[in-house]
Amino acid sequence: MLERLPARVGHALRGLRPGLDKLLVNDASIAGAQALAVRSRAFADGAALPLRYTADGEGLSPPIQWHGVPDATRSMAVLIEDADSPTPRPLVHGIVWNLPGEDGVLGEGVLNAMAVTGSPDLGRNSYLQHAYLPPDPPPGHGWHRYAFQVFALDCAPSRGEAPGRGKLLDLLRGHALASGLLIGTYRRDRPS
Repeated sequence: MLERLPARVGHALRGLRPGLDKLLVNDASIAGAQALAVRSRAFADGAALPLRYTADGEGLSPPIQWHGVPDATRSMAVLIEDADSPTPRPLVHGIVWNLPGEDGVLGEGVLNAMAVTGSPDLGRNSYLQHAYLPPDPPPGHGWHRYAFQVFALDCAPSRGEAPGRGKLLDLLRGHALASGLLIGTYRRDRPS
């Protein structure tokens, strides 16, 4: 969507970034007491995302896995945000909730498939769509950090309207037992 934005606009917006402090995993009101280990077989923490997982490639959601889930966990939630989007808050790329309360895996392309089937467990992204947004930074804006945040909850939310960021934050307050973070990076120097 942003690939046609002139690089000079991206350069002009380089200073506008919410930063890692604005990620939900760093919100003091929900910080879980325990740390989860979050990994991907596709990229290392802090490393560049392979092209296939971006808007310039196939746009697939990357595989992630987590372990170290506390015994009292009843469900899991995953939130993917861009800490460097030219917006006041991180841009939400995907939300999945009501996952089993155990160590787990989201395989490659699972969020894309959930969008196609209309899964009620796929939340709303920043464009208010029940879909996964692949990394799509403005050309010339520099490196973006995509945060794959995983939360263990002591409750299983009732089915209903899938959450956006605000509803997920409300759910996490008082219910997050543990959290973990994996960062993948990507930049687009010029329009594709």
